[in-house]
Amino acid sequence: MIITTTQSIEGKGIDRYLDVVSGEAIMGANIVRDLLASITDVIGGRSGQYETKFAEAKNTAIQVMKERAQKLGADAIVGVHLDFEAVRGELLTCIVTGTAVKLKP
Repeated sequence: MIITTTQSIEGKGIDRYLDVVSGEAIMGANIVRDLLASITDVIGGRSGQYETKFAEAKNTAIQVMKERAQKLGADAIVGVHLDFEAVRGELLTCIVTGTAVKLKP
């Protein structure tokens, strides 16, 4: 399945727009990771622990969205948008949305 942030797919025509699809992931924060991230923030540099958690949330949300699109019979998802948010400083959420489409044969 093709998943893209663009509204079209080069070399492919869209036959039908099926529906808006989304995927969500909510990841809990870990107190040890928070402590390590705080130390990194003080001394500078990137927080690998949080970067890993962001990537995990993104991948999970995209997988959920892809499964929902497949249930609709989609060949691709276009116009994908990702949104990250921290909730109460304890949870990281990632919501991804896009349009499930059927491509021309």
